[in-house]
Amino acid sequence: MTDAALFHGQGWLQVGELLLAFALSALIGLERHLRGKSAGLRTQAIVGTASALILLVSKYGFDDVLSEHVVLDPSRVAAQIVSGIGFLGAGLILTRRGAVRGLTTAASVWETAGIGMAAGAGLWVLALVVTALHFVIAYGLTGLARRLRGGQESQLQVEVVYADGRGLLRTLLQAVTSSGWSVVRARPVAASEGSASVTLDLSGAGVQQELVATLSGIDGVSTVQVLDDEDE
Repeated sequence: MTDAALFHGQGWLQVGELLLAFALSALIGLERHLRGKSAGLRTQAIVGTASALILLVSKYGFDDVLSEHVVLDPSRVAAQIVSGIGFLGAGLILTRRGAVRGLTTAASVWETAGIGMAAGAGLWVLALVVTALHFVIAYGLTGLARRLRGGQESQLQVEVVYADGRGLLRTLLQAVTSSGWSVVRARPVAASEGSASVTLDLSGAGVQQELVATLSGIDGVSTVQVLDDEDE
């Protein structure tokens, strides 16, 4: 077997396609991470890169068994990505207090898989366009939807992990109210050594990203995670 045959489908072009899938899916993951979603930077990056890899395997991985007697449909392996991502997305969708949550996060995972497939197929223009459209949807349409609601209050649930014994809970509550939210309920969570945790049920017309950034910027706060969001 020649070197060219050995590395067929494993050249710099394919490596570039994998890196493109990784970069674009990581961008989407970063947006999800900044919003405190469960499927964040690592999950989205893995989904997009793995989807690109599976599509490349579908395109090049069976060349050594093809002949006039063996014919394979290369689209069959790639098509299973869509089915497989459906199971991952279903695990992200929850029903809380009679409302369905997690649809946007689940849809973003499905979208990331499509972007990875496009990058792996060499359709880099389409991959770039859809990535750009994701940010239009995530930021532009979210703001538009809030304006169309006419300032209607949103419901939000946030978990904050912070250093114990420093009196930070009062500081956290003050930061929440100054960000345009009111605390409906505060529930302490079992704390580990040296740290405490509280789950806050919030109501208000504030901006979620600004709230997360404000709480994360408090000295002594280690983690801020959005658990429940009507725009999720």
